[in-house]
Amino acid sequence: MAFLSGCAEAEFAAVREYAQVSDASVSRIASALEAAGYLRVRKGYVGRRPRTWLSLTPEGRAAFSGHLEALRAMAETARRAGARAEGARRQE
Repeated sequence: MAFLSGCAEAEFAAVREYAQVSDASVSRIASALEAAGYLRVRKGYVGRRPRTWLSLTPEGRAAFSGHLEALRAMAETARRAGARAEGARRQE
C-alpha cells in the first residue's frame, strides 16, 4: 500500500520488485486488499503479454492515511513518554 500510495497505478511486477517478495505473496496480499475494498486489480495486455495493474481505491487511500496517522500518534506518545522519563531521571 505504501508503494501504491505514491502513484495512480503500478504494474504487478513493479510492486513485487519494490516489496522484494514473491509473486505468490503479492498475489495473496492483493487478493485480501481487493476483498477489503482497498485495492483495484486491472488486467490487460501489453502487446500479447498479459499484465496486471494494481491501484488503491479511495477507501484504500483513506485507510492507509489513517494507519500512517495512527503510527505517527504512537511515535509522538512514545517520544513524550521518553522525554518525561528522562526528565524524571535528571531530577533524581
